[in-house]
Amino acid sequence: MSNISNNENVNYLGTGRRKTSIARVKLIPGSGKLIINGLPGESYLQFSANYLRISYAPLTILGLSNEYDIHVKAEGGGLTGQADAIRLGIARALCIINPDNRTTLKSEGLLSRDARIKERKKYGLRKARKAPQYSKR
Repeated sequence: MSNISNNENVNYLGTGRRKTSIARVKLIPGSGKLIINGLPGESYLQFSANYLRISYAPLTILGLSNEYDIHVKAEGGGLTGQADAIRLGIARALCIINPDNRTTLKSEGLLSRDARIKERKKYGLRKARKAPQYSKR
């Protein structure tokens, strides 16, 4: 008895993060549609060619652009952070599909998590590093 008997309900999951954005990506064998939070990917990303190119990068590099439908639940941050989080989530899901994809994606730098986040505010300062104006007298 196998858990997955038919190939129709196969989902590949990947989670991507960037700054405060989190994208939970689900790859389903299909025709290449991108759906983010229930909306078509083009309208969610405001028809920005750059955001769409960033999001589709792992599939484009592997030549799988029209092989999988992408369902994303994105939250937090802005569109740039979400687009980068989607890219990382897709790349991680593609590594689950075929471990051979890992070498290609890793050499392109698509599997590395961008760890840059906003620095916390310190006491005695106005922001993380901005100090109050110095008064000599």
